[in-house]
Amino acid sequence: MRKFIIILLLNIFTINVVLAASDGENKMSKNSSEVKDCFEKVNRATFAFNQGLDNALFEPLAKGYRKLPSPIRIGTSNILSNLSNLMTIPNNILQGDLKTAGINAARLTVNTTIGIFGIFDAASQMGFVKDYKKEDYGQTLGSWGVGEGCYLVLPVLGPSTVRDMTGSLTSVLGGDPWYNVTVKNDTQYFKESDYFISKGGDGINFRAKNIDSFNNLEKNSMDFYASVRSLYLQDRRKKILNSDNVTETQDDSDWDELKSN
Repeated sequence: MRKFIIILLLNIFTINVVLAASDGENKMSKNSSEVKDCFEKVNRATFAFNQGLDNALFEPLAKGYRKLPSPIRIGTSNILSNLSNLMTIPNNILQGDLKTAGINAARLTVNTTIGIFGIFDAASQMGFVKDYKKEDYGQTLGSWGVGEGCYLVLPVLGPSTVRDMTGSLTSVLGGDPWYNVTVKNDTQYFKESDYFISKGGDGINFRAKNIDSFNNLEKNSMDFYASVRSLYLQDRRKKILNSDNVTETQDDSDWDELKSN
């Protein structure tokens, strides 16, 4: 069933790329300065579906998660951050940031071992100071000058662009070490469920951190869909430029997240 969902999402991606490629004004290019909402009607329908799913499932889970003791939430967040280094490190290298790749590799090694799979941030105590910024293949493509292409809203996964979906496809095709050892390859140490639990946990963790921010955004927006679109695109551009400007979410480093990687 899980593999079917992945294949379905990849099919959605393929259809959208074909449609985007048919519009000469919306191809991914280095000169794209404006992100066009080529499929706005479909996107708004998908956005409404996601809102319904969020109200029925994700927000209640996130509220329950927020009631857990602080050490459990901090430990869970640390584990998820540690795991995401598996995606961040190769993208640090692809972006030519070898120094940060080395620091993140050291942090991953120390926190996975001494820090017990990342529950504790032992690396910071050893001098590998945490300057955590998630990186993914969509950001790498952006740093190489590839334009966003059309804006997309994916079922369950939420906001994206053609470029970011291309980056997500790279992950599924072998660019994500965590996906490789859990889903793609049959290993005796990890199961498929480990990958999906971690991704689901990442989404709940992000939603829990941003309940108030999203509720305020929805309450104060004349067009919530347009506000989320603008916020997502601004946040992605900020990450590509490695800017420290703060957007409207409580934890900027975590936007995105069931996306992708």
